[in-house]
Amino acid sequence: MARVISVEAERFPIAGTFTISRGSKTEAEVISCTISDGGHFGRGECVPYKRYGETIEGVREAIDAMRGRIADGISRSALLDAMPAGAARNAIDCALWDLEAKLSGTSVAVAIGAVPLQALETAYTLSLGEPEAMAAQARANAARPLLKVKIGGDNDIARIRAVRQAAPDSRIILDANEGWSDDNIVANFAFAAEQSIALIEQPLPAGHDEILRHIAHAVPICADESVHEAKNLEALVGLYDAVNIKLDKSGGLTAALVLRDRARELGFGVMVGCMVGTSLAMAPAVLLAQHADFVDLDGPLLLARDRVPGLVYQGSLVSPPDTALWG
Repeated sequence: MARVISVEAERFPIAGTFTISRGSKTEAEVISCTISDGGHFGRGECVPYKRYGETIEGVREAIDAMRGRIADGISRSALLDAMPAGAARNAIDCALWDLEAKLSGTSVAVAIGAVPLQALETAYTLSLGEPEAMAAQARANAARPLLKVKIGGDNDIARIRAVRQAAPDSRIILDANEGWSDDNIVANFAFAAEQSIALIEQPLPAGHDEILRHIAHAVPICADESVHEAKNLEALVGLYDAVNIKLDKSGGLTAALVLRDRARELGFGVMVGCMVGTSLAMAPAVLLAQHADFVDLDGPLLLARDRVPGLVYQGSLVSPPDTALWG
């Protein structure tokens, strides 16, 4: 019996507004797909990202174009050659992992050697805003051990100061989303060090980050938009100290595992991050993030409502997924 894939575009409201240096949004637009094989089925979710030229329609079309290959039983390894890295491949790859687990009775965690699974401490993201508004967000979440602070404007030193004063005990990741420039990066780095920042994520635009090779920095720098697949990594040696692995960038768990292992070989720290999606998108990333240096899988915490069943969050601790959700 041939495998059948179904594809659905879904919207989940965000609690308030989510703002980064490139703009704001009030809902998470996701694509979910289900691959069925007899009485078993596997699911995957992706978040198309405009920064990489992706749209809901385009990702849906890319998944639809694979119907024949999926019906013929394409393997995950063959999928890597059949599709480019990105959201569409991520949804299919994760659905295939889930389906394989259901068919074999062996969980994905066992298959990738991630057992015993541990609950993980995730960062909680504060949206970009004026310093006073960001301080209010920080005060409301000051009990969380790790905050990820969206910055990337002309007034970032004031933002950093406001957040640090409002959450003096939290570790802080600054995420500039490519929003800094050659003109302000040295001053921003110095102030981040003064404020005991734990990590700075993607300060400069991807492809315009060679200057990082020549700037001393006390705070580690993490690549996000500059890294998608393992083949990107060698060019980043000497520029970045860590890499942010996201399934929607790598194009699924299969490629993300290769990326993680190669990053470790090259001496990079590892962060596992996410787009704003539901627990279905986070579940495979929780398995990937076991033993990561930084975990940023707070997508469901930013939503007004999540899927049911979803991941269980207790404060900033996220538990491994139940197999009823994924894997």
